[in-house]
Amino acid sequence: MLGELNQEQIEHLLRSAYIGRLGCYADRKVYVVPITYVYDGKYIYAHSKEGMKIQMMRKNPRVCLQVDITDNMANWRSAVVWGKYEELKTEELQHEAMKKITDRFQPLLTSSTLMPAHAHPPEVVEKDFRAVAFRIKVTEKTGRYEKPNGLFPV
Repeated sequence: MLGELNQEQIEHLLRSAYIGRLGCYADRKVYVVPITYVYDGKYIYAHSKEGMKIQMMRKNPRVCLQVDITDNMANWRSAVVWGKYEELKTEELQHEAMKKITDRFQPLLTSSTLMPAHAHPPEVVEKDFRAVAFRIKVTEKTGRYEKPNGLFPV
């Protein structure tokens, strides 16, 4: 059975998942890329190396994030959120975002790419690495699911 997630189920999914697919658009090009993120109920927080997605979001801050949890082909849930990119430029906002990210991912760290650059020893960090902390102010959300028996617990 296919169905729509209610707002409580969407919130639960967004808080439970760790990886989403960020979609952005600029210069007549669509770009979709996986990111790790933290959701606090109002904002999606993430950080990235300076690159294509950051450049595109600076040009056009309207973005979307798709998140899913798939148990099998007939048992999944998916949410899409739309929002506005906000680069965190003050030290206070950057610190707040990185604390949220670090607190969320510290128990799960199995890869050095998940860890913020400042958490690595200097000899491990790329010479020209510049982490960009950002958040997406969520403006709209929707969600769908498929469940064989039609019952979807929160």
